[in-house]
Amino acid sequence: MKESQIQNKIIKYLNGIGAYSIKTIVTNRNGCPDVICCLKGRYVALEVKAEKGTVSQLQEHNIKLIKNSGGVAAVVRSVDDVKKIIDDLPYENI
Repeated sequence: MKESQIQNKIIKYLNGIGAYSIKTIVTNRNGCPDVICCLKGRYVALEVKAEKGTVSQLQEHNIKLIKNSGGVAAVVRSVDDVKKIIDDLPYENI
């Protein structure tokens, strides 16, 4: 399956569970994750890769920056990967 097809399935899933989600297309920051959402009061950034896709050093760096800032960030290859991340999210009391 192509990366864009996986992204579309992930966004459909996220929207279906009440997340605010966007697919980044053009950003002012290179290496920005493909899908960004807010769910359970948490900032979640997802770098979507096809089965054999590789993560660049810049993408890895941005994932680390997001995590260091208190957000959740990960490389995912399927909706099932996203479900595992979402299931582990605690609710934030804001």
